[in-house]
Amino acid sequence: MKTVKICEGVYRLGVNIDPGNLFEGIWAIPDGTSINTYVVKGDKTAVIDLTQDKDDFPGSINAQLEEIGVTPENIDYIIVNHMEPDHSGWLGEFRQKNPAMEVYCTKKAVPLVEHFSGVTENVHAIEDGEVLDLGQDLSLQFFETPNIHWPETMMAYLPQQKILFSCDAFGSYGSVEENAVFDDEISDDQHAFFEKEALRYYANIVASFSTFVERGLKKLEGLDISMICPSHGIIWRENPSVIVERYARYASYMKGPACPEITVVWGSMYGNTAKLVTEVIKGIRSEKVPVHQYQVPEDDIGFILADAWRSAGIVLGMPTYEYKMFPPMAHVIDDFNRKKVQNKKAFRFGSFGWSGGAEKELGTATESLKWEFLESVEWQGAPGEDELKMAYERGKELAVLVKEFAGKNCD
Repeated sequence: MKTVKICEGVYRLGVNIDPGNLFEGIWAIPDGTSINTYVVKGDKTAVIDLTQDKDDFPGSINAQLEEIGVTPENIDYIIVNHMEPDHSGWLGEFRQKNPAMEVYCTKKAVPLVEHFSGVTENVHAIEDGEVLDLGQDLSLQFFETPNIHWPETMMAYLPQQKILFSCDAFGSYGSVEENAVFDDEISDDQHAFFEKEALRYYANIVASFSTFVERGLKKLEGLDISMICPSHGIIWRENPSVIVERYARYASYMKGPACPEITVVWGSMYGNTAKLVTEVIKGIRSEKVPVHQYQVPEDDIGFILADAWRSAGIVLGMPTYEYKMFPPMAHVIDDFNRKKVQNKKAFRFGSFGWSGGAEKELGTATESLKWEFLESVEWQGAPGEDELKMAYERGKELAVLVKEFAGKNCD
């Protein structure tokens, strides 16, 4: 990959994590994802975030730095917006090449810089709003944006060019190529792809911190922003308000209402619970409400979370397993709790063998999520005509409820 000039004195460097890897060791990235590094060159040179110390990422970034005449020896500042290792894993080794290089980060990041990277000297803890003068009429202003998505996170702003270096905020999954770095360089299909991957990235990585996202957006309202440069995904220079509005919308889904859609997640041991899935979906579609359907454990939790986060309605199909929830569904519910998939209209159906128990555990497990449940459909053994009819009716009832409850800002 080659360096891309953003504007005079400002450059984007990048690498792509290949498809087949797991982001954070958890999340599927079938189309890869980028890690973006930025350089601002005035009389002084600042590098904003680095990369992971894996594969040939350091070698690639070194080669891209050389393209613009930058080496570790002539870098004055490393701006550490966020200490997660995909952005800082190379920091310790990189800094050894020039110990005079000054690290700029938040106070909360200082111990992380030490414990992750072994760097203790020339580490400067910024004050919120502090300005770093780079010369040649270029400067960086720093804003603390905690818990988007680690407590030590900050953003850097270049006021002369109205560029926000937003770290993990406003990012997305998906590899980025050097001829399609900016939002005005990609096709409508690519825009649709990155919109979907931004939602999935948000639901997987940022969702549980939505309250802090809203606070951060409020804090940044006073900035005149003409370009957003995130650490993952494309750069927004034609219309940066698009990704800001999306993030504001995604954050709002935690308090609800979300979109007039329903996500159906089901798992079945011997096919008895599975027999009701089609009838539930028929009932939902009779009210012309969009449905997202996932089967566990076959389908990936990262995709389930994205649609569940966006949907105002949730359907859970699960049998009882040893007096409790079917384990793959218990895993889904656990992630719903971790990511705060709250304020949904919900319905559960499922079979049991010698005894029930899933219903009781589900009630306890979702108590903090503030879901409103319709009456469940539960039966022993194989379902009969009554259960099939009730499944259709509950699906229809939930769809009606979702249409009344859901928000409209879902484009």
